[in-house]
Amino acid sequence: MAERGRRSARISGDERQDAILITAEALLAERSFDDVSIEDLARGAGISRPSFYFYFPSKDAVLLALLDRVITEVEHRVGALPRDFGRDAVAAWTRSIGVFVDVFTDHRGVATAAIAARARNEEVRALWSRSMQSWVDFSSDVIAAEQDRGAATGGADPHDLAVSLNLMNERVITAVLNREIPALEESRALDVLSTIWIRSIYGTTNPGA
Repeated sequence: MAERGRRSARISGDERQDAILITAEALLAERSFDDVSIEDLARGAGISRPSFYFYFPSKDAVLLALLDRVITEVEHRVGALPRDFGRDAVAAWTRSIGVFVDVFTDHRGVATAAIAARARNEEVRALWSRSMQSWVDFSSDVIAAEQDRGAATGGADPHDLAVSLNLMNERVITAVLNREIPALEESRALDVLSTIWIRSIYGTTNPGA
């Protein structure tokens, strides 16, 4: 005899919300944000369209939640990066820039949708700016430290150089993700970007030699 009071496992609201987000990122890997409907998101999460609105007020809110997750990942990974570039500056910068490239290629659907949405959605633009500011703050601090120890060539303001180089990264990776013409081959993007960064900061591609 079945035990009294035993209930079947119920799916929590958080799990339904996660299911919507997982569905959204999977769909964005295959199609544009405009081509993803609320019906698609609800069906993928195993709920009805009316139930969708219990978890998110709109499709844009889903994109914001996804982007917020990516930004949080960016901030954690940037925070974990070493700031001592004295041993091997080339390897350290390549590793750091590689994190930038990896995050946005790992979440290419979300990144592509967010880039497209920035012009019309202030909240998306603000979140994206927060992500970019994390990279600028990190790289500006390192460039200043490298200049202070005499390894990097002087002249360029660390913040201005960091802004310029990070905006270059953003544009190059955007072109790669969107398969624009012209664009770098994805497999070569990190090497090309690292070379430009290192030469711009140190005046050579082989600092410390």
